[in-house]
Amino acid sequence: MSQFSSEDEAELQSLLRELLKSVKDRISGAPSVECAEEILLHLEETDKNFHNYEFVKYLREYVESSLGTVIEEETENFTRGDGHAIGPGQDTLVHAVTKRTRESTQYKQMMQTLKQTMMVVVESLINKFEEDQLKKEEMDRKSQHEQSSSHYTENCSDSDSSFNQSYAFIKHEQLQVISEKLDPGRPREVRMEALQSLCYAPPSDVLSCESWTGLRRNLSAVLTDPDPELSDKVLQFFAKTFSSSPLNVTKDIYSTIGNVTTFWIRHPEKYMEEIIENTLSLLALHSEQGMSSPGSEKSLEPIHLISLLDMKATWFKKWMHGYYSRTVVLRLLERKYKSLVSNVLVFCPSGPARRTLYTSKELEFVYFVHSLCVLGRLVMYTNGRKLFPIKVKKRRDPVTLTDLVVILINIMYQHPKPSCGEMTHVDSLSPTNLVMEVLRTLCDRTECAVECLYQIPVIETLLAPVITLLKGKLVSTTALTHIADMLARIATTERGLSLLLYDRNLVSAEGESISAAHVVVQFTQRLLAKELHVFSELEIPPAVSGAFIFVCRQMYNTCEGLQVLRPYSLHECIAKAWRTTSSVSERVPTPVPGAPPVITSQEVAWEEMLLDNLLNFAATPKGLLLLQQTGAINECVTYMFSRFTKKLQVSRCEKFGYGVMVTQVAATAPGIVALQSSGFVQTIVVELWSALECGREDVRVVHPKSTPMDPIDRSCLKSFLSLVNLLSSPHAMWELLGHRALPNKNEYNLREMATSVLDLMDRLIIINSDAKIHSLFNYEQSHTFGLRLLGVLCCNLDSFLLLESQYNVSELLLQGQRDNVTEEFIIDGLSVERNHILVRIGTVGGPSERRLPPRALQKGNDPYPWPMVSTYPLPKYYILDVPKTLRTKQGKNNLFKALDPTLYIWMDDCRRQFCKIMATKSNTLTGYGMTHIQLCLKFTARCPGVCVCVCVCVCRYGKFLKLLREDSEQDLCLLLKHCQEFLSQQRVSVTSELSCFQGGYPGHDWFAASVFLLMHGDVGRSLSLLLRFSRLLPSAFLWPPRLHSSVHLPIEIAQSGIHPIYSCTAHYVEMLLKAEVPLVFSAFRMSGFTPSQICIQWLGQCFWNYLDWSEICHYVATCVIMGPDYQVYMCISALRHLQQDILQHTQTQDLQVFLKEEPIHGFRVSNYLEYMEGLERNYRSMVLSDMRSILPRSS
Repeated sequence: MSQFSSEDEAELQSLLRELLKSVKDRISGAPSVECAEEILLHLEETDKNFHNYEFVKYLREYVESSLGTVIEEETENFTRGDGHAIGPGQDTLVHAVTKRTRESTQYKQMMQTLKQTMMVVVESLINKFEEDQLKKEEMDRKSQHEQSSSHYTENCSDSDSSFNQSYAFIKHEQLQVISEKLDPGRPREVRMEALQSLCYAPPSDVLSCESWTGLRRNLSAVLTDPDPELSDKVLQFFAKTFSSSPLNVTKDIYSTIGNVTTFWIRHPEKYMEEIIENTLSLLALHSEQGMSSPGSEKSLEPIHLISLLDMKATWFKKWMHGYYSRTVVLRLLERKYKSLVSNVLVFCPSGPARRTLYTSKELEFVYFVHSLCVLGRLVMYTNGRKLFPIKVKKRRDPVTLTDLVVILINIMYQHPKPSCGEMTHVDSLSPTNLVMEVLRTLCDRTECAVECLYQIPVIETLLAPVITLLKGKLVSTTALTHIADMLARIATTERGLSLLLYDRNLVSAEGESISAAHVVVQFTQRLLAKELHVFSELEIPPAVSGAFIFVCRQMYNTCEGLQVLRPYSLHECIAKAWRTTSSVSERVPTPVPGAPPVITSQEVAWEEMLLDNLLNFAATPKGLLLLQQTGAINECVTYMFSRFTKKLQVSRCEKFGYGVMVTQVAATAPGIVALQSSGFVQTIVVELWSALECGREDVRVVHPKSTPMDPIDRSCLKSFLSLVNLLSSPHAMWELLGHRALPNKNEYNLREMATSVLDLMDRLIIINSDAKIHSLFNYEQSHTFGLRLLGVLCCNLDSFLLLESQYNVSELLLQGQRDNVTEEFIIDGLSVERNHILVRIGTVGGPSERRLPPRALQKGNDPYPWPMVSTYPLPKYYILDVPKTLRTKQGKNNLFKALDPTLYIWMDDCRRQFCKIMATKSNTLTGYGMTHIQLCLKFTARCPGVCVCVCVCVCRYGKFLKLLREDSEQDLCLLLKHCQEFLSQQRVSVTSELSCFQGGYPGHDWFAASVFLLMHGDVGRSLSLLLRFSRLLPSAFLWPPRLHSSVHLPIEIAQSGIHPIYSCTAHYVEMLLKAEVPLVFSAFRMSGFTPSQICIQWLGQCFWNYLDWSEICHYVATCVIMGPDYQVYMCISALRHLQQDILQHTQTQDLQVFLKEEPIHGFRVSNYLEYMEGLERNYRSMVLSDMRSILPRSS
């Protein structure tokens, strides 16, 4: 830890002086010291030059030099771990590292050194200021020498600052005369004149005079004078003396006036301890009679008086604000003055009485408010909570933290309305609002919430009125919105949500033990259906219903919460209420000018509230399916777009915007169509075009814009990532581009902006004419952007096949490369990008089966040593040598003789044998070794052109693996046609405009292609295997075309356009990822990408291009033999394997690009099989049962 030298202190003093000079106008304009402190505390938020101040730069460098090593070590420790080292509620790497850093010895040493040094620096500045002030006063005395020494002109400030004050010289004899004139027996005029003279005198002279003791006594007497002018003059004097009082009299001033928290850090700690201890000793004085003995003489205690002076305990809040003083307060309370907390607790359970005038009841109310504020501040801190449990008089058991919270909630129930309606600030002082202020503060602090709120008795107390109402008994409902507010805040954290969902300690209206979530959703259903018979229809305000829907929303917008609430069909209840409300608004006649509005703003707000809560089902894959089934997805997405354009938050409890939800919606066909019709897609495209081609028109160009060094300029990165999120799924590509020809105009207007994804393809990617080149202001930058986007899109094989079949992108890229050749290849950004894409789309293979050229140039004589591609097939450089496929004798690997759904008796034995082989000889489960595992894999061809293109690609890969002969293309096409014919007979007829329903399955059948490779190109055996496999449950998830609009699905799912792989597999991937690998889940949330997006891409193309062929075989075998739920565990294992890379690319803001472009290096199924078996033990009962419910006939 670096220490400060005398030179460092001098530099700090100079830098601090400059900082104060820079903000002098702000500080001097503050009405009080507290306001000035607030200005300085929030300077970073209000001053745009904050980070340019040299003082701030100096401190930043000091912190970095002191803690840089610690932060790096902690970051490395967390990213190297498995994600389970994070405490409750801390679901991000930043929070975890910050917490550990602040707990380190280096941090404590740094803070101690910094505090001591700054105390010295500040004290030096103050002394220097006082010296300058004395010089100024001396000059003033000389200029006023001709005036009489007994004549003073009032010139004092009522602020706590000593800036801009002038004083006259005063002798000790004159102070003695002033002290005598302040005697209580003197006339008012005499005392007023003396006070005016005293205010004009230098505080340092007054405080150091011999008559200070008598003067202080007389000043204390004046403070109690009923004349407000006299007491105000004394307060003015003390306000000035605080800023310049010597240490030996600081405590005397405080004992007279009360508050020195703003100044005591400049003094040694012993003076602060003396002040705090004397104050606590005074407040701890407690009469046995007190104010609680009815019919007896009631005595006032010091705590009552200070409650009158400071009702909301601001003094205690300031004491507890800084660690410097908080440590002393809590130590003294623990060792000597615990009775003070006990006395406060005695008063809280009874609550306040209704106020009248300055009577004992009013004093009780004031004391209650003061006690509540003290307790609320006390339990905010760890050592404050350690004071509990506390023994209290007239109570047999000590009061625990849980007891205290229950008491506060009961106070809210007993006094739901403000106590004094005649007060203008009554809302802030009503018991309900005071209690809610304390409870909200506890909710906002994770550790406080865990110790105080996440307890069964607290939840029981909160839900007691709700359960009573469900039983049909009438109770006060004024606190229901506050109850819902607290439950919603509890549900926003992992610990709180788990408590609400799973702790079944509540007794329902029917007498069974259920969790809080069930009580809340039952009550919400009854509110929406207006079935609570204890209410009349008009007595249920929309605010109450909306508040409880919001509690449910905080649960159902998570995968685990939706799992619990799904049986209640809450989405249908909300949709029904929304339709009822919207139908009323639609029947309203056209408003007449001057007539009162027929629909009130409250009704409009209620309709939007229902739509908003319905929209939040789209936060999870399964929830999005439920939203689609309500038929309100278009209206919800339109509502989301209206809020998105206004840059509004999702809710008060959400940390992130709508990015994740948009990505979730865009993964499905109905979702992307809703985004298109709402105008969202157009907005994204226009924003991109404006940033890429137009720039900001309101900025005056003084210097030319620098040429971007990265392929994508930082100004366009956000738009690029938004497009990647939007078009990540092949469903988005099929709906936005399917069967749509490019405009290919002969001429483009320079002011003509792109407004659709098709326009982007036409103007930025498929640049096949001079007209398109000339229409771009920044051709190279814009085309590079388009090619970069194309490269990411082509990572999804189905998206690539769509672009290839409709726009022939490979030939376009090859022609672009040929045009870039003169005598040799011209190496530039465009040719390098094209080369990368051509290699990517021209070969198939996992991480050790193909080589992709980088996008960056190298230093040296040969900046790009990789072969340039201008024709197919690719140079051999890009195709790696694969080891010869191991072929075992059939007898040695005879795991299955047939895959018959009736032979489950010996399935456990097969599982054990499979696990044994995977652990010892996993490389034997490829090629011929797999022929006895009757399996299948995914995707179907639709048009002959695509079929031929895919067959060539697949067969090239099979030949590379030495699994196929040279003339296998026609056999593969035949197999795909048979599969298509077989599956088309099992599809329901759907009337829809969605492209995915126009014909068969819109993508390629990658599973069937994989089976073709497994069977070494034998059409008969492949088809036989697929037909038998189709009768098994794993076929529903391993073979996507199998359940596309299938008659085996419930009709509402078959017609939804959302595949079970998304609504089931991807849903559980997100659910398990949050529990098992929380850091990765948080990284996805922060990036605006979703785990479901990348998982449906992996699974949709059967991990082609992401895993080597051997691992693809292991994936298929694992899911068939171990169960289809292993598809979920496989994705979790892959994401866990990539954890460190995911965290790194989250920081570089390219997570979605990394996951789509990069294969899963180093991943072996056999290495994670034991981990997947552990997941099976924990989650199979839930995951597999849900999978079976989708396809009951095959389970």
